[in-house]
Amino acid sequence: MSRLLMGVLAGATAISVSFAGWAQTAGGQSGYDESLEAISPTDEAVSIGLAGEDPADIARYLLAANGAAGGAQLSPDGSLAAFRWSITGEPQLWIMPAEGGQPTRLTYGNGVTFFRWSPDGESLIYGADNDGNEQEAYYRISADGLTERQVFPAEAGAFRVFGDFGADGETIVFASTARNNLDFDIYAANLETGDRQMIYEGSFANYPGAMSPDGRYVTVSQSRGEDSNDLALLNLANGEFTQISAPERRAAHGSIAWQDDSSSFYLVSNREREYSALMKFDVWTNSFSIIETAEHDIESVDLCGADDRYLVWTVNEGGYSRLHARDLETGETLDTPVLAEGVYGVSCTDQSSRILINVNGWRTPGGFQLWDMQTGEVFETFSASMAGLDADRLVRPEDVRITARDGVELQGLLYLPDDSSRPSDGLPPVVFFVHGGPTAQSRPTFDAVVQYHVDRGMAVFEPNVRGSTGFGHTYVTLDDRENRLESIADLVDMLNWLAEDGRVDAERAAVVGGSYGGYAVNAVLANFPGHFAAGASLYGVADWVTALDIASPGLKASDRIEYGDITEQRWRDYYTENSPIRQADQINVPVLYSHGVMDPRIDIYETEVMVRTLRENGVRADFIRIPDEGHGWRKLSNQLFYYRRQAEFLEEVLGLVDAD
Repeated sequence: MSRLLMGVLAGATAISVSFAGWAQTAGGQSGYDESLEAISPTDEAVSIGLAGEDPADIARYLLAANGAAGGAQLSPDGSLAAFRWSITGEPQLWIMPAEGGQPTRLTYGNGVTFFRWSPDGESLIYGADNDGNEQEAYYRISADGLTERQVFPAEAGAFRVFGDFGADGETIVFASTARNNLDFDIYAANLETGDRQMIYEGSFANYPGAMSPDGRYVTVSQSRGEDSNDLALLNLANGEFTQISAPERRAAHGSIAWQDDSSSFYLVSNREREYSALMKFDVWTNSFSIIETAEHDIESVDLCGADDRYLVWTVNEGGYSRLHARDLETGETLDTPVLAEGVYGVSCTDQSSRILINVNGWRTPGGFQLWDMQTGEVFETFSASMAGLDADRLVRPEDVRITARDGVELQGLLYLPDDSSRPSDGLPPVVFFVHGGPTAQSRPTFDAVVQYHVDRGMAVFEPNVRGSTGFGHTYVTLDDRENRLESIADLVDMLNWLAEDGRVDAERAAVVGGSYGGYAVNAVLANFPGHFAAGASLYGVADWVTALDIASPGLKASDRIEYGDITEQRWRDYYTENSPIRQADQINVPVLYSHGVMDPRIDIYETEVMVRTLRENGVRADFIRIPDEGHGWRKLSNQLFYYRRQAEFLEEVLGLVDAD
């Protein structure tokens, strides 16, 4: 679960939408302020320009991104691939032959949030919510798309996290906050009858993972810091909850792959290590062993094929994924297919030697390949359309290492416009795109907005400030609690380095980010004025007191480590002083603000206060309010509307075009 999942807040009065028999009111604790001047999407003609135009219209970049396949999963017998595809404007579920062929659309309702194959491959379960409110209903649909039913309606204020299927194909496990709209409990449910039973009453965040093949256990992740979690086993028969890893120095555990006999499972963890290693946990001896290490984070592991024959894992090397595979029967290391640069995801089953490899790279919008590890055959199953873009003109990011003021090595990705795109009158301006999280990492995936800005003559820098993942355990902890502003100061150090480097015009720099990245925009403009010339904050945190107060206990467990316990007066005082909402009068450059009315994570009032304060001080504060979106823009129509205006704003304030 990501940062600031706050739930639907009581007392809202703005707008109501019906969904699966209940009503949800949107707009934060007191509704959104209709009197605050804002612009919202309207029906408008959209011109995407002509193929081959230079620079290409932003619509072509967004269409290429929306044409990417997401999270492809292999059917149990290895014959089919299911995936999320936003080609129609919002994410829906599609299916196609694993070797390639014609995709078939399965779903037609609200945007699909997740899906899983049933063990027999005859059907899939998927989740869908209402305009990004994150309160999912669960559905089951046959693989031919001819039979579909809702198995669990959405519940007002209740959030769910899907775990896994049981081997019988009818049992599932999932977490839900239905009991009190706060704590995540774990349920077992029967898809055929709709019956469900709470098998573990939790506090804070408890998320089920992988179920053992014999149906006895499910792994449970308990959040402990936004980058870490403890690990437990839950006995589904008697409800016995056994913690198996809760080290004093917090650690991350993930990517569970059970052996067929349920005696052990593989996982990825950095327990007692700087970088995550490939490990194995033995259920009977209650012990961990290290299988494989690297000088970087191992990020995923899968056990594939009959009789647990193949072990497949990926390593995060400076943001780029590297794929590895081993035949456990022979001990042989397999030669992996040649893949495009980027980030990889793997899907396989225990019935087939085939695996699907999802690839998303700087010049490769999400596609996937089928690799048969036994025969060596490779099928280019799905390649996303480039929507008329010339892939050869996309820009590869440069891995930049920068020494901060206190000696910490920082990392970022620098995109520089080519000679045909850069301004004729000098160096290009630079836009910082700050990732959310904060425990996340900017990686070299296809980013429509980044490539568009570069094509228009801007440099783009994606900073991985301290606190980012992918650079070891120590690095991810360097922004905890009182060190929050240290990560914000990193943005200034990085901008100063770029000024000295001399390839961009650091006097014309803007900072952009969403969610926690939106906080970073607010914070750096307020605390370090005089460095960035403009900003754009998308659904960003402005008031940490409110954010930490009303966050669900599922987040409070991690918040106490990452931010401090807001129930303690010292932390309330700290965030009262250090929240951008109380520093807004220090911002003296133009800022574009935006927020979705349906946002269940960050109260829209935080953005409204920032806008109002800047305007009262005579500072330009454009505001885009999107009624049918939550925490981010899922719908293509809203993406087109917003990102056109973000581009217009940045080009105007950074001097690439004349102001009207």
